[in-house]
Amino acid sequence: MKKMISICLFVALGLLVRQADAQVSLGISVHLAPPPIPVYTQPLCPVDGYIWVPGYWAWGDDGYFWVPGYWSAPPSVGLLWTPGYWGFVGGVYAWHTGYWGPHVGFYGGVNYGYGYGGVGYVGGEWYGGRFRYNTAVTRVNTTVVHNTYINRTVVNNVNVNNRVSYNGGSGGIQARPTSEQESAMRERHVEGTSAQIAHQQTAMHDHNAYATINHGRPSNPAVARPMVSRSPEVSRPNTPVSRPQPQVHNQPQVHSQPQVNSHPQVRPQPQIRNPQPVVHNQPQVHNQPQARPQQQVHNQPRPHVAHPAAPPHGEGHPGGEHHR
Repeated sequence: MKKMISICLFVALGLLVRQADAQVSLGISVHLAPPPIPVYTQPLCPVDGYIWVPGYWAWGDDGYFWVPGYWSAPPSVGLLWTPGYWGFVGGVYAWHTGYWGPHVGFYGGVNYGYGYGGVGYVGGEWYGGRFRYNTAVTRVNTTVVHNTYINRTVVNNVNVNNRVSYNGGSGGIQARPTSEQESAMRERHVEGTSAQIAHQQTAMHDHNAYATINHGRPSNPAVARPMVSRSPEVSRPNTPVSRPQPQVHNQPQVHSQPQVNSHPQVRPQPQIRNPQPVVHNQPQVHNQPQARPQQQVHNQPRPHVAHPAAPPHGEGHPGGEHHR
């Protein structure tokens, strides 16, 4: 199959005026049309504020594989999802990557179902900073999601039986962007989140997701949440582990305090400390242990400490007038 299909990577740059207005479409092009969109049941919306991202066929090493639909948290309030689509251009089927934006743009007229009938999105809307769900076309868990409404008129405006998954070419959907969709294409776009990218990569490694195995009927067509490991939650328990480390480093400082008290000869004699702040700088005082126990020293401050020129050791103590 690989020998019959020529595969080439391409990067189609949309509007590259500035980073906020840039839309980058990164995909592949092949000579084989993708299979039809499979029929499946949408899982209930598990969290208030999540938006439905429909499933789609992507290309891998072994051909087309199905990426299950899922409920996704938008990057910010007010953004809607424009699904990607396959378009027949220049003799090949090229993939146009989906994106987030304030309005739903052109996605080839493909009927992905559950609000994505080929034009716009009728499964819900933003209102007052909250997302409201149209339960006429989308399924939610009413025990968790309460911001809902019902609009059944939009169901009659789409062809629910059309499951073609590509635009243009032989047997493809012959739809062109409207003026509103062209305006939406020029708006600020946000690429898929890391969770969305990881979701597709997880599906790519599922052998049963490939059309050559499931014959266009994947066994896992939709999931409630993206198939992504919660790496931020795994890393959170590691943060408290690093917190006790500074306490360990502070403990040696507490043990080092007894080293400051390594002069027991000075502390037991507070009467020497007050009148003689330079006792530690004059080792001569330590050479006269016989004069310290005298009770007369309390009435006469040690003037000999402030008089370094007195050489005699036994007769220099009576000179109290040198201190005052």
